[in-house]
Amino acid sequence: MSGYTDEQLAQISNELRERVLQMIAKAGSGHPGGSLSAADIMTYLFYEVLRLDPQHPKWPDRDRFILAKGHAAPILYAILAKRGFFPEAWLDTLRQLGSPLQGHPSMKDTPGVEASTGSLGQGLSFGVGVALAGKLDQKDYRVYVLLGDGEVQEGQVWEAAMAAAKFRLDNLTAILDYNGVQSDGKVPDVMPLEPLADKWRAFGWAVWEIDGHNFADIRRAVTEARGVRGQPAMIVAHTVKGKGVSFMEHRAEWHGKAPSAAELATALTELHAHRQPAGDAGASGKGREGDDQQ
Repeated sequence: MSGYTDEQLAQISNELRERVLQMIAKAGSGHPGGSLSAADIMTYLFYEVLRLDPQHPKWPDRDRFILAKGHAAPILYAILAKRGFFPEAWLDTLRQLGSPLQGHPSMKDTPGVEASTGSLGQGLSFGVGVALAGKLDQKDYRVYVLLGDGEVQEGQVWEAAMAAAKFRLDNLTAILDYNGVQSDGKVPDVMPLEPLADKWRAFGWAVWEIDGHNFADIRRAVTEARGVRGQPAMIVAHTVKGKGVSFMEHRAEWHGKAPSAAELATALTELHAHRQPAGDAGASGKGREGDDQQ
């Protein structure tokens, strides 16, 4: 591993949250709630786990990260820029006509984006295909798919779950951003998912339940998932919608709403209050990373 402390990872994810809100406010539209809830998970993956090369985004032996909940594109763009896949100045073009950073990720336009997602329910199916291709090609890359909890109400997710177990895709790890809130309200009110972990186990997956904002929990689950043989892995990460901004947390209206200038200022003040000096923790990585160099 690259050796970031939990405090450094928290600093990075907090900076990413600030950047996400700035991007969305400038664009006047976007999805802050689910971007903020996923920030810690994605920070850990992109700084501690994924084998990648920002200078060569299509490196054949890279690990693959698929953002199934494509509406959370702002956090993906923020972390790709921070890791050096494209200039950070691009972030200020979010959702503008002709920008490579559209409202949902486009694999044709944006370096580091593995799949064009946002039609909810399809990301895991795509990930199953990529993982199966890796097996057939005898590649050792791993595939990580980040799902939303509202998305898991889609039937295609469960078809993909069956296929992943059938093909024994132990190179596939799915992570569920279980923040309990979707665009129409609370997940249990719209379509209950529980007993969720037991459902994934019944579909043939190895399952962990964690605090998705606790880096020790995330580290343990991801590490143990990498050691599973003969079945795919699911990490159910309990998170907070709008994490880090008090007036956004647990609120469905912040699923897809841009903050006003005053709201942005308040949110940035709250996030900035949690910052701590972290040395060069936010620096972009260069070169190929992962198990072979960490």
